[in-house]
Amino acid sequence: MTDASPSEAAATPEPRQRPLLRLFQASFAILFLELVLIRWVPSYLRLFGYFTNFILLGSLLGAGIGIMTHRQSRFRVPDLAWLLLVLVGLVLVNQYRLNVLSTGELFYGSAYSDRENYWVIPLVFLVVALVFVPLGRELGRLLASLPPLLAYGVDIAGSLAGIAAFTALSFLSTPPVVWFALFFVVAWPLIAGRRRLLSAVAVAGVLGLAAAAGWSNIWSPYYRIAVEPVTGGDGVFISVNNIGHQQASDARNREGFYYRAYELFGPAAFKRVLIIGAGSGTDVSVALANGVEHVDAVEIDPRLYEIGRKQHPNHPYDDPRVTVHIDDGRAFLRKSRDRYDLIIFALTDSLRLTSSHAALRLESFLFTEESLRSARAHLSDQGLLVLYNFYREDWSIQKLAAMSTTAFGAPPYVTTYGAWGRAAAIMNGPRLASLPPGHLHAYREPPAIPIPRHRWVPALGAGLMPGMRSLQPATDDWPFFYMSKPGVSGVYLWAILAILVVAVVLGAALAPAAAIRRFDWHFFFLGAAFMLLETRSLVTFALLFGTTWMVNALVFFAILSSVLAAVLINAKLKLRRVGWLYAVLFALLALNYAMPVRSLLDIGSSTLRYLLASVFAFAPIFVANVVFSRSFRDTGHADSAFASNLLGIAIGGVVEYAALATGYQALLLPVMAFYAAAWLFGRRVIAARTAAP
Repeated sequence: MTDASPSEAAATPEPRQRPLLRLFQASFAILFLELVLIRWVPSYLRLFGYFTNFILLGSLLGAGIGIMTHRQSRFRVPDLAWLLLVLVGLVLVNQYRLNVLSTGELFYGSAYSDRENYWVIPLVFLVVALVFVPLGRELGRLLASLPPLLAYGVDIAGSLAGIAAFTALSFLSTPPVVWFALFFVVAWPLIAGRRRLLSAVAVAGVLGLAAAAGWSNIWSPYYRIAVEPVTGGDGVFISVNNIGHQQASDARNREGFYYRAYELFGPAAFKRVLIIGAGSGTDVSVALANGVEHVDAVEIDPRLYEIGRKQHPNHPYDDPRVTVHIDDGRAFLRKSRDRYDLIIFALTDSLRLTSSHAALRLESFLFTEESLRSARAHLSDQGLLVLYNFYREDWSIQKLAAMSTTAFGAPPYVTTYGAWGRAAAIMNGPRLASLPPGHLHAYREPPAIPIPRHRWVPALGAGLMPGMRSLQPATDDWPFFYMSKPGVSGVYLWAILAILVVAVVLGAALAPAAAIRRFDWHFFFLGAAFMLLETRSLVTFALLFGTTWMVNALVFFAILSSVLAAVLINAKLKLRRVGWLYAVLFALLALNYAMPVRSLLDIGSSTLRYLLASVFAFAPIFVANVVFSRSFRDTGHADSAFASNLLGIAIGGVVEYAALATGYQALLLPVMAFYAAAWLFGRRVIAARTAAP
C-alpha cells in the first residue's frame, strides 16, 4: 500500500526555493519536537526521568523509518496531530505521583516499583516512534529531491534553529502549551494534508491537554514544579516531576541532620559557609541561625531559588550575609578560589538526568572521589565537609564513607538516622581533630544515642566509619554513586529488550522489502559511532563546565556548528581519498583514550582548560563529520543513507548504557570499532562503483 505525504499529492512541481524552506521546516520540527518530548514526558512519567534517551531513540527510529518508507509503505500511519494527541493522553493517564524523599540507583528503588506500570515504557516508545514517522516521510521526500550535500546543510541549519528556539523558551520558563504551539505553527504546512479540519481538532486537543495539565505548575529549565502549602504549618511543599522533593518550612522544625555539625562544634564555630544544593533555602536558614558570618549558596535551578526567596517563612535569601550563585556545584568548586570553614552538600538529589544522551544525574559529578578532594582543597585549616541526605540504603552510606576516607586520608564521622530507609550526616576534614574524645570511637548503634534535636528522624548510630572498600567508588569516569557496583541492571536490560522488539516489529510492519534492501550499513555504522562519540563529548563538557542546561545547549549547538563547517569543507574541496581522514580520526580517538579527562582538571586557567577540552573533545567530532559529509555528498540515495544513519544513531544510544558497567572512557573502544566497520563497508561501496560498467 502506498502512503503518500500531503505534499506528494500536489499536481504542480514546487520551485527550488520551496523544497529548501520545507526541508528547513521539517528539520526544525523534528528536532524541536524531540526536545519538547524529552522535556515534557518525564515531567509526568517519572520512569522516563531516568530513561530520557528512550524518547530520543523513539524519535530517531520513527524518523528513520519514515525516511526509508517515504516512497512506499505497507500501512498508512495516522496523521501526526492525532498521534501526538494519543501520546499526550497516554502520558497524562499513566502519570503517578510519588511523595518519598529518597533515592535508589539511578531511579527510585524496587520498594515502590509495584505502584507503576513498566509496560508504559515500550508503549510510549512505540507511540513516540509513530509520531515521527510522518515527519520522517516528508524529510525523506525532500532529501531525495535535492543535491545530498545541500540537503544535509539545510537539515543541520534547521536543527540549529530548533535548538536555539527551545533554548530560548527554556530560558524564559515558558509552559509546554507554548512549546507545542510553536511546533504546530512551524510543522502545520507539513502535516495538515487535505483533512485540515480534523488535524485542527487534534491540534486543539493537544494544546488543551497540555495547558490544563500544567496550568498551575512552574516550569524551570529542569523540572515541572508544583508548590502546595504545608499542612498545618508555615511554608510550602515542593514536588518536581510528580515526586516530592523539598519543603520550604521553618528551619526550627527540620530534621536533625541539618543541625548535626553545629551541635558537635558549637553554633559559632563556622564563619564562612558554602552550601551546594541550597534549594529553597532551609540549609541557609539553619546556617544563619547558627551565627555564620557569610554563606555562599549554590543552586542549579533558578526557579527553586525564586520559590525559596519568595515563600520560605524564614526568608533566608533576603539576608545580606547570603550570596546566591545559580550554578552547578562541581563547576562552582572548580571556579572558586575561596576557602570555607564549612562546606555542605545539602540533599543534592536532582531526580533527573542531565540530557537524553547520557545516564548522568545533575549531581553525578558531585559525588565522586575527585569531587570530594576538590571540596577538601576549599576547606580552611579548621574546615569541615558535611554531606547529609536520605540515602535510603545502608550500602550507599558505607560507599560514601569509603570515598570520603580515600579523599581525606582518614575516616569520616557519621551519624545515621531512621525513617524513609537510612538518612545520614557524613563529616570529614581538619575540624574533626577537635571533636570531644568521647566521640572518637568506631561507628556503633547502641540502643539509645544521646543526640538532641532528632526532629522527624530518630538517630540510630554515630562514630567514625571507614566504609566498605569492596563497594565500587564513584569516579569522574564512572560517576554512578547510586549504584552499588558496575553493571547494567535488569530493569535497564528488560527495557532495552522491549524497545528493540518494538523497533523490529515496527520496522517490519511499515518498511517494504524494497526499502529494507536500500539499507546502507556504511551510514548505519557512522551513525552508531557518532552517537557514542557525541555522548562522550557531552559527558566531558559536563564534567569540565557543569551539568547546567545551558552548557548542554551550547555543546549541542557547537556540535551541529561543526557539522555545518564539515559540510562547507566538502562543498568547497573535492576530497577524493578518505583513507587519510579515517587515519586522522583513529589517531584523535586513540589520543583521547590515552589521555583521560581528569588530566584536564588540573589546569588552573579556565580559558586554557576550555581550549584544550575543545581540541580533545571536538577535533574527533569535526573529523567524523567531514568523513560523514564526504560520504553523504557522493551517495546516490540520500534518503536511504540518512535513514540508515538515524537508525545507527539509535543503536548507538542503546550501546551507551554500557557506560554503567565500563565508565565513559571505555566508550571510545566501540566508537573505534564502529568507525572501522564503516570504513570497511565504505570501501566495499567504492569497489562496487568502480567495478560497475
